[in-house]
This record gives sequence, C-alpha cells and structure tokens, in this order.
Amino acid sequence: MAAARAPARRPSKMPRADVVEMFTRLRELNPHPKTELEYSSPFELLVAVALSAQATDVGVNKATRRLFPVANTPAAMIALGEDGLKPYIATIGLFNAKAKNVIATCAMLLERHGGEVPREREALEALPGVGRKTANVVLNTAFGEPAMAVDTHIFRVANRTGLAPGKDVRAVEDALLRVIPAEFLLDAHHWLILHGRYVCKARKPDCPNCVIVDLCRFKDKTPPS
Repeated sequence: MAAARAPARRPSKMPRADVVEMFTRLRELNPHPKTELEYSSPFELLVAVALSAQATDVGVNKATRRLFPVANTPAAMIALGEDGLKPYIATIGLFNAKAKNVIATCAMLLERHGGEVPREREALEALPGVGRKTANVVLNTAFGEPAMAVDTHIFRVANRTGLAPGKDVRAVEDALLRVIPAEFLLDAHHWLILHGRYVCKARKPDCPNCVIVDLCRFKDKTPPS
C-alpha cells in the first residue's frame, strides 16, 4: 500500500485588521486601479473580456486596436460577420469559437436589449460565451458594481496570502465578498489581479519587493536574492 500523502499546508486565515491594512497599502500604491484591457464603452469591454479567455490582455489589445475602429457596436459587428471578424482576432487563442460567440452575443443584444449591454447578471450570463467571471468583470468595471471576478491570479493571491482561502473559484469569490471591507470592494478586483500578475507570480513570487509581505500567510516566501 502506498504511503498516505501529507496534507498540503494551508496558510492561516488573515485577520481582519491585516485585511484592512493590506488594501490600505494596495490603495496607496495604486489609488485608481484600472483594467489593462483597452475599451471605451461597455460593449467594447464585453467583447474584450470575452476575447481574453486563455489569452493575454496585451494580445487582446493588439487585436481590438484594429477591430474596434471598424466595429465597436453590436450592429457593426453583425455587419462584419463571423468570417469578417476572424482575421482581426486570428492571433488570439480559440478565435474561431470566440468569433462565433461574439456574433451570437451581438445578435442577442440587438434582439433582447436594444443593442445595449445589460446591467443584470442573469442577462449577461445568458449571452453566448459569457460566464460568471466575464459577467463580474463587466458589472464591476463598466457599471461600478462591487462584483468580484476571480481569475487564476486572484485565486492564487487569495489562497497564498490567507486573505480568502477556498478550494474553487466560487468559494474564493464568496469569501472575498465577505472579508473585503466595503470601502475597498469596488477596486479590489483590480488590485488583486495586478498584484498576482506582477508580484505574487505563480512560479516565483517577488516576495522581497511585495508591499504586503509582512501580512501574507504564505509559508514558502521567496527569499531576497
């Protein structure tokens, strides 16, 4: 019989005072955080987020800089058509499926919402290719709702630091909404994703240059070089 594996070490949960201090520092470092996706309307944001699945924001921005001057409304995107859309997004992963979903989404926006992006979660999640994470980004970033879109970066930061440990994305989302004070909630998504992208990186977190290193419960911190 194989020996039982030792349980993975879980970080202790961060006390509330440390949560407040964590976001106070992140806010001081970046008072007005923004998504790195480029957009100028809720529709452009919706399309950009849909295209960003399994792709980088840099790659999506390169594509939408060419696409949006040609088609930045549902009607214009429908006129472009699925075959017309594909050349603009061909450098993005899964572009065939994404083109199909974007055109289908545009048709639904025109048929059900007068060409406008809805502000309700249920209506957003009914759009082709739009899941809970995409809906949360649109609700938070376009409409100023205190929604929490948990991607791989936020999932990692929430678990590593002890901020909001959880076994899956939904558990972490629910925990973050509970523990983050209201004054920080609107911008928390951006602070956490940027922290995970540039500091608390997957393979080698930059602990020596982390502004919250003393608050973090991660046991295997990267030592100074």
